[in-house]
Amino acid sequence: MSIREIGSERDGRGVARGIAIFVVPALLGIGAVIGCNTTSGETNAPGGRGGGAGGRGGRGGGGNAVRVETSPLQRISVDRRVDLSGTLVSPDQARVSSEVAGIVREVQVQLGSEVRVGDVLVRLEPKELALALERAESALRQVEAQLGIDRAQDKQPPADEQIASVRQAMANRDDARAAYARAQQLSGRGLLAQVDRDTAETRLKVTEANYQAATDNVRSLKASLQDRRASYELAQKKLSDAVVRAPVAGSVSERLVQPGEYIRENTPVATIVQMNPLKLKTAIQEKNAGVIRTGQAVDFVVEAFPGQILHGKVAYVSPSVDQATRTFPVEVLVDNPDRTLKPGFFAKGTVLTRVDESVIAAPDDAVSTMAGVSTVFVIEDGKARQQQVVLGARQGKVVEVVEGLKGDEVLATSNVNQLATGTSVRIATPGDDNPGGAARGEGRGGRQGGRGRREGAAQ
Repeated sequence: MSIREIGSERDGRGVARGIAIFVVPALLGIGAVIGCNTTSGETNAPGGRGGGAGGRGGRGGGGNAVRVETSPLQRISVDRRVDLSGTLVSPDQARVSSEVAGIVREVQVQLGSEVRVGDVLVRLEPKELALALERAESALRQVEAQLGIDRAQDKQPPADEQIASVRQAMANRDDARAAYARAQQLSGRGLLAQVDRDTAETRLKVTEANYQAATDNVRSLKASLQDRRASYELAQKKLSDAVVRAPVAGSVSERLVQPGEYIRENTPVATIVQMNPLKLKTAIQEKNAGVIRTGQAVDFVVEAFPGQILHGKVAYVSPSVDQATRTFPVEVLVDNPDRTLKPGFFAKGTVLTRVDESVIAAPDDAVSTMAGVSTVFVIEDGKARQQQVVLGARQGKVVEVVEGLKGDEVLATSNVNQLATGTSVRIATPGDDNPGGAARGEGRGGRQGGRGRREGAAQ
């Protein structure tokens, strides 16, 4: 009976038999396929294991040595520096004002003009001040004449007894004294009437009073003399102040008045800033307070001259720390003979605090850094040893090693990504014409292992 005939039967038993006959051959076919695959897997299993071995040989656990280039540690000099930033300012800045009132007749400077001490900035109209000087001089001469002072010979007043008014009063007093003395003698002998004696006595009292008045007047004139001289000198100064001069050397940063303008006393006319030297005002973190000293060299740059390193020296260091910023002020003197630097420039640089000699340094190629941890591979007896290090300052193509090495080690500088502690290494020589051979062998082992695994899976 065929399968079709069995499937066409309508009773339940026939249908069940048909399904059983159909399922059994299907299961037998699947088992044959599984058997074939299992056989193939067993046949190629050695190849798969060989591939795995090849892979392990490629990693260098016990296979070919890794070819590396090496370099000994170096000894270098390291400049220890502290970062800073600040602003250039003028150490001496003057806002010049007029000390007298008047009309501006002339302004002799412009913005940016270079001036020296004593150079004329502004001239005021001097006529009114000159008249005031003449009046003060006239009053002074009157007092000097009353005191008998010869300005050409001596400016000091004579003694009271040498002044004419005092001498006259003194002579009158002496004459009255003599007349009174004679009147007393004659009156005693009865040769002079009493009225004449009283007249002589009165005259004596008058002359003595006149002498005292003359003396007081002279003393008052001497005191007035000081006042007249002071007024005269003040008038001279005001006339001189009609010409406003530069009190400091520098450059004019502001011109504040124009010709024809009336200004009052203490009116600013110009601002002068000193251009050489300049000060670099900065603030340094308090942790560096123990290493910053006056006289230390400073190197800095400004945006106006990119790439140009400028120099200065620490001049002033504050003895206190700002509690709000935890920094202490520092001022650096900067020479500016050609006036290229300007007050207000922002500067950024470093302070050279000291120079350390014979510092251990490793080549950049020997150092690997991952997750903030730096390591090197030390080559000892043909094997690599990984060593953690702490790095410091970088200088060119080498970097300072602060901790981790003694200084006599030899480090691997190539193929460091293929090394691990205990890996055998082969040090490259100048005549070696197969650079990277170990790495290529390693790669071939890995590729062969991978090919074995792929072939086993395909079969």
